[in-house]
Amino acid sequence: MKKSQLIYHLRQAAKRRGIALGSSDESLDRMIREWEYDRRPLAGDYLQLFCDVYQATPAELGCLPDDEPPEVELDEALALKRELFAATSADLGLVTIFESVTENIRQMDRRLGAQKLLPQSRAHVEQMENLLRHGVSPGTRRPIAAALTEAAALAGWQALDLGHYREAWQLHEVAKSAARESENSTLLAHVTAQQAYVLLDLDQPAEAAELMHHAHASAGLRLHPLVRAWLHAAEAEALAAGGSQNTTATLRAFEAAEAVLPSDPSDPELPFLFLAGGHLARWRGNCLARLGLEEAIADLTRALETMDEGFNRAEAGLRCDLAMALAMRGETDQARTEAERAQQLAALTGSARQRRRIANLLLTG
Repeated sequence: MKKSQLIYHLRQAAKRRGIALGSSDESLDRMIREWEYDRRPLAGDYLQLFCDVYQATPAELGCLPDDEPPEVELDEALALKRELFAATSADLGLVTIFESVTENIRQMDRRLGAQKLLPQSRAHVEQMENLLRHGVSPGTRRPIAAALTEAAALAGWQALDLGHYREAWQLHEVAKSAARESENSTLLAHVTAQQAYVLLDLDQPAEAAELMHHAHASAGLRLHPLVRAWLHAAEAEALAAGGSQNTTATLRAFEAAEAVLPSDPSDPELPFLFLAGGHLARWRGNCLARLGLEEAIADLTRALETMDEGFNRAEAGLRCDLAMALAMRGETDQARTEAERAQQLAALTGSARQRRRIANLLLTG
């Protein structure tokens, strides 16, 4: 009810109980605001009047005397009711807002890196997890689950970039569980394969390649071609990390990626995939550089020339790959120039992964 209505009913209840309310309507309005924001306790005659107006007990209003312990079962029931009620607000409009927040974090992450953004991502994921946990309607649970999948995968990638391996793994587990709930095979394939990057960073390339292959094979031909191209390229990276004995398999995986890549390699329904412009060439160059193939330089140079502004972390990785390829060809001065520029970009984004790679490169160079 409106405050004016509440004040009216409080005065009526006070008359029935013979309680004299000396406060003016303006004073009562201020007091209600204080009670609303928990700036003063609701107690004494006023608590009794509130109980009369709302036909509720002090416990149901969340107001118990200090010497009266709460009834655990009642408090748990009320808490669960509140959480279930809050989950009813999760309509499609709220899901759209959640998706917008995720996209905003994604855009900032590209430019600024994960260091300052991961706490925000964690809170974003936790909020959606809580709504999903208490959602009742299947019609709202699935869209929330899909939104949670993207947010948890992004947070997991940020954690990995900062070297928080355990958290990165757990956030991808959250993402996979949400993807299953959403019944979206595309999302499940993507986050499962992305989780394999934790294994790559733990120097387990064979296990990473196996997990990526499983993610792709489990989804089959139901996947969007853009996702299939991404999965082929991801598996190629895992194979390349396994060493030169995987050179042929790596090149075949990239051929498969290029074969299925759509002519327009961008889709608003898949905002987490970036294969437009020089991104696939950058990826291929990364793998060829790992394998020590000289043609990596052409791919990486072309990717650098066509890269969009704002992908600072990706550019740091690209320049690190280029430095590695140049060093292997004996062009040490140019390699160091690229490595130092990569170091600056990695410092800007706070990327522990890239700083580690660059430090090793400069040390060996």
